[in-house]
Amino acid sequence: MQMQHPVPPCKHSCHTLIFISSGQHVMKLGYQEYTTIDNEIIVVPAGQIFSLENVNNIHKGYICQFHPDILIRKYGSREMINEFDFMKISGNPKITLAPKDVPHITAILSRLEKEYSETSTANLNIVQSYLITLFYEMNKNSVKSSKNISAAEVITNKFKELIHQNIKTHHLVHYYASLLNVTPNHLNKSVRTVTGKSATKWIDETILLEAKYLLFQTTLSVSEIAVQVGHEDQSYFSRFFKKHEGITPIQYRKMIDKS
Repeated sequence: MQMQHPVPPCKHSCHTLIFISSGQHVMKLGYQEYTTIDNEIIVVPAGQIFSLENVNNIHKGYICQFHPDILIRKYGSREMINEFDFMKISGNPKITLAPKDVPHITAILSRLEKEYSETSTANLNIVQSYLITLFYEMNKNSVKSSKNISAAEVITNKFKELIHQNIKTHHLVHYYASLLNVTPNHLNKSVRTVTGKSATKWIDETILLEAKYLLFQTTLSVSEIAVQVGHEDQSYFSRFFKKHEGITPIQYRKMIDKS
């Protein structure tokens, strides 16, 4: 497959799993770019803002999308997602499969495809059982968090999850520091040590990604989008956006419409 057009920042309510059997796939999750090649998988968690800019890559494989609720049916629970780091916003989304595991992963994805393509109504119990099997197969190949993970990494991962959940209402470092029971200085130091960026930078980038998504995927006015990302003052929001992107929100929307 090959993209016809770039995909500006957007997000889905479903989880998306992309398995590349051959070729190369490049996408951004947030501001981080990932290149996926033969026998690798990348997972885009539900609600994660992503974008694709390179339309020249040609690749083959599977794309599997599923709603988070599929995990809480007969054989699963909401807590199950905690077992899979690649399903979390703060986790490592990329998995390199061992050669011996590729046939197993391919067989499961092929069986899921068959369930949807050859039956008028997919049996969700079958779908759930195969998805859970798929996740555990993937988990064998995922980069596990070390038991000796540093305190800074623990704080940073929790911080990433919290800003994803609260970015529409809370933009101050001290708010997140209070949720994590640390001082703002300690939070900033921890995040910068792990990611090379300050906590404030992470917050600003998350606001911008949410704004870009709303400018692209909705017809909300700029003033309505400003409110959606926690800025009651439209003029302040426009200045904030231009400071970081070099163009106004209106100019960004026009640029996207032309692309």
